[in-house]
Amino acid sequence: CSPVSDGAAAVILCPLKDAKKYTDKIVKIRGSGQASDTLALYSREDICTFKSTVLASKMAYKQAKIRSKDVDVAEVHDCFTIAEILAIEDLGFFRKGEGGKAVEEGLTEMDGTIPVNTSGGLKAKGHPVGATGVAQIAEIVMQLRGEADKRQVKDAEIGLTHNIGGSGASCVVHILEVV
Repeated sequence: CSPVSDGAAAVILCPLKDAKKYTDKIVKIRGSGQASDTLALYSREDICTFKSTVLASKMAYKQAKIRSKDVDVAEVHDCFTIAEILAIEDLGFFRKGEGGKAVEEGLTEMDGTIPVNTSGGLKAKGHPVGATGVAQIAEIVMQLRGEADKRQVKDAEIGLTHNIGGSGASCVVHILEVV
C-alpha cells in the first residue's frame, strides 16, 4: 500500500500559442479521457479490470490519434502492487493476464518496452492524494523535455499519465507530447 503523504505539484497550463512565453521546451496535452465505474467492487463484471481505465484510455488514445504501442513512458496509479499490473494491462501495454510477467521480465523498467513509473510511483515517493495526478504530469513533462536526470527515458516523445480514485471507480488518462 502506498503511504499517504504530504506533497504538492504544479504545472502551467495555457494555450499553445502562449507557451513560448514560459519555456522553449513545450509539452502539449495531445489527448485526455475520463471515465467512471461503480464504486462497489462486488457490482463489477470483473474485479481484475478497472473498466474506468479501459474506457478513459480508449478516449485518450482516440483523441490523440495514437495506440498504446506509441507511448514511450507512463506514470500509472500504483497505490497497490496489483494496481500497476492491472493498469498496464487495462491501458493496453500488455494483454490481460500478462502484466505480472511483463514486470518480472523487466519490460516496464527504464530500458524496457514501456518504462512505467520512472518517478518511483506512489509506493516509492508517496501518495499526496490531492497532488498525485499533477505530480504524474510533472514527471512526464520532465521526461519529454529530457530533464529527468538518472530517471531519463531515452528519446521519450509521448508520455501517458493514469490516475484513479475510489478503488478505480474513476479514472483520468492524459497523453502528452513534446512539441
